[in-house]
Amino acid sequence: MKVHQKDFSEALLTKIITAETAMKRLIERLLVKNKSVFAEKKLDLHGEFSKEGNDPFTPDYSSSVWVGVSEENGELIDLHTIKIWECHRSFLGLTTLKKIPGSTISGELLDESVEEVESELVEYLKDFL
Repeated sequence: MKVHQKDFSEALLTKIITAETAMKRLIERLLVKNKSVFAEKKLDLHGEFSKEGNDPFTPDYSSSVWVGVSEENGELIDLHTIKIWECHRSFLGLTTLKKIPGSTISGELLDESVEEVESELVEYLKDFL
């Protein structure tokens, strides 16, 4: 769901933090539940919540969760990333790092529920088992 800077609010901030917390817990649950199953197949399951930046309403901020599968020797087989929130600056529809007069700040918020993301990740993990 695209959100323009004029719609940045305390309610949106709460929604972002709630989504990040829920996704972080989801990844932790999936790892605890599936790590041993993957180990039996001689695979390593990895996952993490990652966040760049400090303020969700600044263009350098993004948060996501990822799940990766690797061989026992550490070689990555596949990686699946889901963006939770990303804030960026754009000018004439192109993302820019510089503050150019006329540029706008907007964000992209994950519009799937925790249950939908969990279902997506479970399906992703089933492909390796």
